[in-house]
Amino acid sequence: MTTKAVIDLSACRHNLSVAKQAAPDSKCIAIIKANAYGHGMVQIAKSLTDADAFGVARIEEAVTLREADITKPILLLEGFFSEEELNIVRKHKIDTVIHNESQLQLLEQSRGEAVSVIIKIDSGMHRLGFSPKELKNISQRLEKCAGINKPVKFMTHFSNADDKHDEKTLKQIDVFFQSLDDVSYDEISIANSAGILGWPQSHANWNRPGIMLYGVSPFINAKAEDHNLKPVMTLSSQLISVKPVKKGDAIGYGGTYVCEKDMIVGIVAIGYGDGYPRHAKTGSPVLVNGKRCSLVGRVSMDMICVDLSEQPDANVNDPVILWGKGLAIEEVAESADTIAYELLCGVTNRVEFKYID
Repeated sequence: MTTKAVIDLSACRHNLSVAKQAAPDSKCIAIIKANAYGHGMVQIAKSLTDADAFGVARIEEAVTLREADITKPILLLEGFFSEEELNIVRKHKIDTVIHNESQLQLLEQSRGEAVSVIIKIDSGMHRLGFSPKELKNISQRLEKCAGINKPVKFMTHFSNADDKHDEKTLKQIDVFFQSLDDVSYDEISIANSAGILGWPQSHANWNRPGIMLYGVSPFINAKAEDHNLKPVMTLSSQLISVKPVKKGDAIGYGGTYVCEKDMIVGIVAIGYGDGYPRHAKTGSPVLVNGKRCSLVGRVSMDMICVDLSEQPDANVNDPVILWGKGLAIEEVAESADTIAYELLCGVTNRVEFKYID
């Protein structure tokens, strides 16, 4: 008996093709940080042969890719934070984002080989990046800095692009382009997954598809199928018990679910110890033998309980899909008051991963 996460590499490549078709004049930096959103960073990188570059958050992720013989450009999205990390960037030929004064000073003071950088502009998210007001001075310093390859690139990141009705995204695009009026630059990058699919004004030299690569809609109140995206991860387990319960019986820890009728309950071998969300509510969907059934009671560390009223002939060892093919992860995430990103990243290492192509 094994809980499995089946990773469909062909689906991931299909999703990259959707990104490319949506913006045919742009190159793609495939974002594979956080272990490729829980899918396996090295396996995904080796599969995405049509990606023009890869984006990661941490220096360790970039080194892992290089040690796995990934030779395509790698962009370090949070940049380096010490002279030691800057030397690693040089050693492994990693492109790096620069978003704060300390990083720029390290480059100005360094005597090592020049590196390729992309300057992050804070166009309104107010997380990382230089203020547009700082940019003219920053640009002048960049031109004098021997530690940086010229010309430099610029980028920004959206805060509200998941909402197609929020005008802040257009304002951020305007701020970004206005901030470039007084600087010289080579190429730019603006669009994330939501930008690629919903904001054509943000398409630029380089786009950065992330969540869409894994078959998840980047928009609120939408699903992957709305954008011709295919789920990459299918998380599955099986029934380990099927038992009758009586009207009035309370199920699981705390007895939070009380049976309103005589019913059949199935116990599934998965829980928050595997990454299934503990806060999934009664009524959350699962597929038993391909048919929708509902979670009842609290999620335990190793087990969940499901109402088998729609599957009265179910037996021990029958398959259960928690999300993936046939069951949109966005729907499961909504039932747990979270987002699909967290579910994908939260699958634990006791789940067996199987890669298919």
